[in-house]
Amino acid sequence: MSTAIKLRLAAFVLAIVVVALIIGWAAQQTWSETRQMTGKVNAAQVESFEIADHFQAVVLDLNARILRYPLSSNPAEAAGFKKECEDLRHWLQTESQKLNNPRERKVLDSVHAAFQDYCAQALLIFGQSKPATEASLAFQAQTKKLLSMGNLLADAHREVMGQLIAGTHQSLRFLQQLIFGLLFLLLALGAGLVVLVYREMITPLRRKLVESHAIIERQEKLASLGVLAAGVAHEIRNPLTAIKARLFTQRKFLKPGTTEWAGGEVIGQEINRLERIVRDFLLFARPSEPRFEMIPADRPLREVLAFLTPQLEKIGIRLILNESPQATVQADPEQIKQVLINLVQNAADSIGRDGIITLRLRLDTMRLGNRQAEVAILEVADTGKGIPPEIQKRLFDPFFTTKGGGTGLGLSIAARIVEKHHGALQYQTKPEQGTTFGIVLPRA
Repeated sequence: MSTAIKLRLAAFVLAIVVVALIIGWAAQQTWSETRQMTGKVNAAQVESFEIADHFQAVVLDLNARILRYPLSSNPAEAAGFKKECEDLRHWLQTESQKLNNPRERKVLDSVHAAFQDYCAQALLIFGQSKPATEASLAFQAQTKKLLSMGNLLADAHREVMGQLIAGTHQSLRFLQQLIFGLLFLLLALGAGLVVLVYREMITPLRRKLVESHAIIERQEKLASLGVLAAGVAHEIRNPLTAIKARLFTQRKFLKPGTTEWAGGEVIGQEINRLERIVRDFLLFARPSEPRFEMIPADRPLREVLAFLTPQLEKIGIRLILNESPQATVQADPEQIKQVLINLVQNAADSIGRDGIITLRLRLDTMRLGNRQAEVAILEVADTGKGIPPEIQKRLFDPFFTTKGGGTGLGLSIAARIVEKHHGALQYQTKPEQGTTFGIVLPRA
């Protein structure tokens, strides 16, 4: 697994962990907000009800004292009334300071002011032996006003509860949206991780499996062809030699320019073509083992340039060699030169006339076999017609050719030679833009 893939996997996993932690934090905050809201509501309700109950109980007790006073004329009732008024007044001041909501505090302050008027009016009644009608009526009005203040306090309490619930609801809604958004992001990251693993790990493994099956099938075919090649060599070469010798003898009795002489020429050419087919077939089926030696990577390119330039100039094709970097490979120079000659001739056939074939050496790092390796790539690039997709599928199949007089073994032999050098033969092509073949060899 490459470092880039490891970094991307680590980034995806880290992002998923971070999102999961944020989701956990949001869920904990939601639970905490809900619990705090419940506690605040309960506490506020209890506190408000305690204030209202205590206030109402004291006011009722004070009214009872006032009602008992005309019957008993007991001075202790007046003293008890004054003390309870002072206690309730002090209690109202204390509770007002405890309240955090301005609305409730304002209402409670109004209750406090009304209670002071209530106490003052009540003391006027205690100061008379028999309460006057006007004083009684004023006291009843003050009592009614004081008790109505309880409704205002209840309204303020409901308003505070509504604000508290609305604020908490807004916070919970934000946290809920955050959790849903993070869950969507978590799903997206999970899907991205699955796609990354499939594309970067599973797909290459499947591709390698397909390539391995193809290589096994090809090797099985090659093994069968190797057995067949031995029989072909013995069964065809000897008759061909006898036919060629007999033709040579008969041509001594033929006059040049006659029909018989022309027929003999055709027979000789066909015999030579058969010998070439047998030779190529044997070379494909049983290639000779390379004789490795340490050579500059661009040496085969320079030799092919010198060997084929005169031949290609006759048909208007320029063979050029780009400036090459310094590199060394362990290879059989004659076999690599044979592969390059085959590739250059194929490039010339693709161009036809008037084109350019470029030889170049490129250094790179790529996978060979089961390991990353520093490689030297000997490339042959042409300006020909390119290779059609239907031909690319069978490009390295034995005996497949698009040439009239070809054997279809050139690229197969080239691939076998490069494989014995622990390298690979690769190509890139675009229709009407040319083709580039590359001989990939491990650097020494």
